[in-house]
Amino acid sequence: MSLISVTYRRTSRLSIRIGKHGEVRVSAPLGMPKQEVEKFIEEHKDWIAKAQQRTAERLAKRNKFLDQLTLTTRQEIKEATDRLNAIILPLVEKYSESMHVKPKSIQYKATISRWGCCQTRTKGIQFSIYLLLLPNWCIEHIVVHELAHLLVPNHSPKFYAIMDEHFPRWREARKETARISRMEQDDL
Repeated sequence: MSLISVTYRRTSRLSIRIGKHGEVRVSAPLGMPKQEVEKFIEEHKDWIAKAQQRTAERLAKRNKFLDQLTLTTRQEIKEATDRLNAIILPLVEKYSESMHVKPKSIQYKATISRWGCCQTRTKGIQFSIYLLLLPNWCIEHIVVHELAHLLVPNHSPKFYAIMDEHFPRWREARKETARISRMEQDDL
């Protein structure tokens, strides 16, 4: 079994979580004896092993998905950024006009944890270069989503009303984006 981190907290019971890279995190109530925590971990070793296996499989699928876009050299990053910019800028222009917003800056980075990010204070938007792995209508959804954050910084009902108005298929696009990025289809 891999390294296990135990954290004592103000909690009433023991719990186990598997981190996104397979690490094991145990939360224990303050003052609980070490032997009791060790017994709990031992009793759950089969669950831990299965959960780590699922996490490893999910990571492998995610990496296989991301590996479709090679971004190892500056030239590859530049070419990908140029391709993405050619898709994103017309969408930003189109929706900025209808939504009455305009980002002050647009950046592209090879981020894998988010498709897009809006800095509401600076009015800057950042998009993941990996958007190139998605269909254009899913990219469009991400663009509208980030522009909507210039109007509403959170995911409140008001935010989703803006999404409904400007990109009614956003729920479908979000589902498709998740499906593709999780490699749930066989032909990618």
